[in-house]
Amino acid sequence: MRKTLILSILLGATFLSVSAQKSEKEVLQKLEQKSKEYGIIAQNIWDFAEMGYQEEKSAGLLQETLENAGFTITKGVAGIPTAFIAEYGSGSPVIAILGEYDALPGLSQKAVAEKESAEKAAGHACGHHLFGTASTAAAISTKEWLAANKMQGTIRFYGTPAEEGGSGKVYMVREGLFNDVDIALHWHPGAQNAASAGAALANKSAKFRFHGISAHAAGSPDKGRSALDGVEAMNIMVNMMREHIPQEARIHYVITSGGKAPNVVPDFAEVYYYARHNSRNVVIDIFDRMVKAAEGAALGTGTTMDYEMIGGTHELLPNLTLQKLVHDNLTEVGGIAYTAEEKVFADKIAKTLGMEKADLNVAKNIQPYKTEARAYGSTDVGDVSFTVPTVGFGTATWVPGTPAHSWQAVAAGGTSIGNKGMMVAAKTLTKTAMDLFKDKKLVEQAKTEFLENRGADFKYIPLLGDRAPALNYRN
Repeated sequence: MRKTLILSILLGATFLSVSAQKSEKEVLQKLEQKSKEYGIIAQNIWDFAEMGYQEEKSAGLLQETLENAGFTITKGVAGIPTAFIAEYGSGSPVIAILGEYDALPGLSQKAVAEKESAEKAAGHACGHHLFGTASTAAAISTKEWLAANKMQGTIRFYGTPAEEGGSGKVYMVREGLFNDVDIALHWHPGAQNAASAGAALANKSAKFRFHGISAHAAGSPDKGRSALDGVEAMNIMVNMMREHIPQEARIHYVITSGGKAPNVVPDFAEVYYYARHNSRNVVIDIFDRMVKAAEGAALGTGTTMDYEMIGGTHELLPNLTLQKLVHDNLTEVGGIAYTAEEKVFADKIAKTLGMEKADLNVAKNIQPYKTEARAYGSTDVGDVSFTVPTVGFGTATWVPGTPAHSWQAVAAGGTSIGNKGMMVAAKTLTKTAMDLFKDKKLVEQAKTEFLENRGADFKYIPLLGDRAPALNYRN
């Protein structure tokens, strides 16, 4: 374990003795000079590898870093112990930068180019250790620029836990914590540098729990009612349903509990489902049909069923006014160049992905700007995007060609490759925030587009309902 406390003290001393970094060039130069320190913070969080709503060390390290830099910290917001807000400044505009830091279960991996478990319960296969750190770095560098130039405005960092299925931001939106924000900025680790209009699928998830009667599976099977039969019957019906839903929809499930011994009729079984589509209304319809399938499965197997909503997110609402600005800033910052050692690592990773060698030009270049995008995954940033004008982008923190949620993503994220892509993101976020503070007309233009796209009759209704945060969903 790295010495995080010593690091944060050193960083705090550095940040509190801010010299007058008045120009954009000076701000970015200073940010680059701090790349090693931010890399250490990111790798500490990579080591912690804490899952959703369990990110106590990760959130604590980012809080301490921001507090030492002069931010006011509000912890445990929206009823979530690992959610927090860090703020500096006063008045408008209020620019928010989102930061995630949760890891994924079952993806433990060392920072090597061969599949090798680090013997941990989770791994940062979506790069959120880089996400939270880059956003922290950008918030601090923007704060220093505001202070040096004595500018009015508020920079606010949102520490947002449990993005991976826990819908942490939804609870923060539901609590009204974004109501006074003018613009929200975010980014995401990836395998390329791109700032085209983003998209994401709306999502509803739940754990369906079946309850039966245990009995000896051979001696008295007639006395038992199998909860596992209920789960399997539901799965069969939902899989049949796939033929009769929009082809763009996605349904995934895992059986999280199915009994303990073959000779005992299981009296409890659980299956965890996701439903996705690019329209939240379609997702709601699909989910309701899944509930009916579960009810029918319970009826047919002589069991009972209940379910718990775990997550629910809106699709992403793009904002082209902001998107073009971010693309231009990312283009100006530029991609990354690999060292000889990093190239060797990248080529080894590429071979595990079925490629002869890594195309490092993808990491070096910026993808062309596009005004439309297809969605495959989901994010709780979607709910933020229906509350405030929101914009994001991605940078090459992984070896080109690497899919998210893979051991290869965990491995690269634990190396200097991940750190380099992270700093590209920090600089792009900083440039964008400074542009927005300097140009209030641009802020108003983005807000006008936001209101037009959202529609005059829009009413925010969280897809997860009024449930309390699902703090134990990873247990």
